Amino acid sequence: MTDNTTRLDHVVLWVRDPLAAAAFYERTVGLEPVRVSEFAEGQAPFPSVRVNEDALLDLMPLTTAERMTMLPGSADSAGHPVNHICLALPPAAFDALAGRLADHGVPVSDVSHGSFGARGRATRSFYFRDPDGNVVEVRHYD
Repeated sequence: MTDNTTRLDHVVLWVRDPLAAAAFYERTVGLEPVRVSEFAEGQAPFPSVRVNEDALLDLMPLTTAERMTMLPGSADSAGHPVNHICLALPPAAFDALAGRLADHGVPVSDVSHGSFGARGRATRSFYFRDPDGNVVEVRHYD
């Protein structure tokens, strides 16, 4: 049966080294790698990491930005970063990620409380940058 509920499918992040980015998101952030070996073997145009069963982060090589021609003018905006993405985690996973980021020497922002998101006000949230400078917010809700 097909679930036709509207949902976010994927977000494309521009990265200099897709394999290094995939390793960061797997080892440090704790996301499942998708098509990494296929990308390394030249059989996929980019690797991804799975956020959940419904959503991926695609790790697009920055070198392909000039070939983004799906719409007139697409290449003009390709390669420009988004402001940030936000991952909502259970409280224990939030704390575990904060620990892994510290273990890997990744700087993080101060923890904030009550910022608004898809499920209302978050209990806690903080920000960090991936190796390509993409800003990631993580939060949890009660």
